[in-house]
Amino acid sequence: MIDSFEERGRSGNVLRGVLIVVMLAAAAAAFYWFVLREKPAPPPPPVAPALPAAAPAPPPPQPAETGPLLPTLAESDTEMLQALTRLLGTGAESLLLRPGVVHRIVATVDNLPEDKVPQQVLPVRSPGGTFQTANQGGSVAISPANAARYSRYVTLVTQLDIAGLVTTYRHYYPLFQQAYRELGYPKGEFNDRLIEAVDDMLEAPQPPPPVALVAPRAMFDYADPDLQDASAGQKLLMRLGPENEGRVKAKLRELRRALDSIDLPR
Repeated sequence: MIDSFEERGRSGNVLRGVLIVVMLAAAAAAFYWFVLREKPAPPPPPVAPALPAAAPAPPPPQPAETGPLLPTLAESDTEMLQALTRLLGTGAESLLLRPGVVHRIVATVDNLPEDKVPQQVLPVRSPGGTFQTANQGGSVAISPANAARYSRYVTLVTQLDIAGLVTTYRHYYPLFQQAYRELGYPKGEFNDRLIEAVDDMLEAPQPPPPVALVAPRAMFDYADPDLQDASAGQKLLMRLGPENEGRVKAKLRELRRALDSIDLPR
């Protein structure tokens, strides 16, 4: 479970790329063709020529052409990976874990407002490197150099096109809704849980350095009980360092505004 810091001296398994999940999932974790597209308006029905009274009525107009079909949830990994690569740029596919991209994103979003995120549901690889600490007057604190571990993820997040991301979300929403209900919420709405996760993360504290730690076990905890009691999503942001946290929050606010006006398929 992800409920604390990385084990001392080991690579950063705690983050596991949840930063990307926040933004992707926070964008409803559904991905369109990565360009702003709207379904074409149906053509007007043809005007029938005047016919004699005894002539049969003209056939009704054909129904409007539908948009591109969605893959099934079980077969959606290929399309999701292509979509994520288009959103995040070349090389992003190497960060993503599978199978079950949609299921992983939905499960991660669902757990962000909670105490822990199970490692087995995370959809993104570890940022690599070693969690760094510093000695502050005889106490252990997070090293300012630790923020550099997450720079690639933060850059990917801050460069996301929110309009395209939300359009993607709208198109693929039925897949994420299906995965959410299969998770154990037969009457729940994934979009509601997504907004709850985003709002919770926006309330994350932004503690100034040095941030003191304790090590009651193999994993580091925050010395401040209020910080230690924060949700998994809030701890994620705090671990990025104050500057990175501020950059990600700015993007989350932009996303939150966009989600307010979206009309989701039902």
